Amino acid sequence: MCGRYSLTRRQAELIERWGIEEMLCEAEELQPRFNIAPSQLVPAVMMHDGKRVLCMLKWGLVPFWVKDLKKTKPVINARCESMAEKPFFRQAVKSKRCLIPADGFYEWKHEGKLKNPMYIHQPARNLFSFAGLWDEWRSPDGEVLRTCTIITTAANNTMSPVHDRMPVIVRPELESLWLNPEEKDFAKLQPALEPLADDQLQMYQVSPRVNSPAQDIPELVEPVPQQTSLFDRHA
Repeated sequence: MCGRYSLTRRQAELIERWGIEEMLCEAEELQPRFNIAPSQLVPAVMMHDGKRVLCMLKWGLVPFWVKDLKKTKPVINARCESMAEKPFFRQAVKSKRCLIPADGFYEWKHEGKLKNPMYIHQPARNLFSFAGLWDEWRSPDGEVLRTCTIITTAANNTMSPVHDRMPVIVRPELESLWLNPEEKDFAKLQPALEPLADDQLQMYQVSPRVNSPAQDIPELVEPVPQQTSLFDRHA
């Protein structure tokens, strides 16, 4: 799954990396963030009137057809294997696909009774895209809520010791395919949903302070110093 991630780069880098042609969000919404959590507003790339635009979406998908918002639990992840058939995601898969910019994400590794947070990133610390879906819900009185979910797939060999799922990271050469609103054939989108190669991810343990969404500081993405025993020390 994917329940926490980071996006620590500034607006200019995002515009260049994703070829953004129009901004539908404010500069102050694009400050570096080190602990992005569900229910927060997140930057997303989508196609609008033939242009790549950057906008803000609330993380936790709510389909357009929901009648009672209070009785609906927003969904932060969609399984790539089943989302095309599930009513909750089916329409968004066809026409509301997006890319969610990131430069790292967190997963928790079970070690005995402990759950140690791990930070996962690409070897060169590149910006990358999660595959996402979005939707727009409108209330009877005209309130508009735009939301998104991050798609997950089976873990590759790098991730499998930590979790059996991982977010779909779209290879740069396939991002245009995923965003293309004219492509309705789900079978042709499959290459964009394949797990990232094992050598394209690295990880290390970070501070448990990341457990709290209220924490959003650069220190969260720094490695925890490795402890050594007395026997490892030189006399």
